[in-house]
Amino acid sequence: MSGAGDSVRAPRGEARAVLFDFGGVLTSSVLRGFADASEQLTRRAQGGPDRGLLLRLLGHEPRAKAALVDHEEGRLDDEDFEAVLAASLAEAGVAVPAAGLIPLLQTHLRPDQDSVALVHDVRALGVPVGLVSNSFGRDCYAGFDLDALFDARAISGVEGVRKPSRRLYEIGCERLGVDPAHAVMVDDLAQNVEAAARLGMGGVVHRDATTTREALGLLLGRDLTPVDSPTTPGPARR
Repeated sequence: MSGAGDSVRAPRGEARAVLFDFGGVLTSSVLRGFADASEQLTRRAQGGPDRGLLLRLLGHEPRAKAALVDHEEGRLDDEDFEAVLAASLAEAGVAVPAAGLIPLLQTHLRPDQDSVALVHDVRALGVPVGLVSNSFGRDCYAGFDLDALFDARAISGVEGVRKPSRRLYEIGCERLGVDPAHAVMVDDLAQNVEAAARLGMGGVVHRDATTTREALGLLLGRDLTPVDSPTTPGPARR
């Protein structure tokens, strides 16, 4: 259940707590959302829609990439980040207003109620749960009651450090009162799970709530069958 490139990794010790990412885990896919937003922005551009433009700019264009890091770590506010992104888009041949770019990106992300239910179910078993998230925009958690969902949280814009830096994982574990070797990280990006594994944490590369639920049940040794599942749950393994 472990090894380079695996989607599920066991922690170094017994799994006693779970840390969840936000975007792409409790919401629909961030990558798909950025692609949808990119298509919307480039629909009338010369050459037609380009679903990969935003991810190319934020991942590879030096100014936009640096602005994303500064924004996620709380050094660049929404308006300044939007201005940099708009300038990068203009250089790529897409002239759009800076104001409202972050809300545009956020409108393509929708809550994943099955994953939200999974967090509730894990916590209901008495397993501590935390949020470890790279924030994006001042309203990115709107509509989510984080206090009702999580026992603790470590958010990049507040802490001044973002994943895959080991420090953000350490903060999340510290606030749950658990050693990293006894925690599991759920994230939609494999590189973030791999970074957590270097601390001794377990991990699940999230693809959908069903497979993540199954993986966490195995790692925790607990029955995570949904209460409304038509399948008759078996006895808890621990």
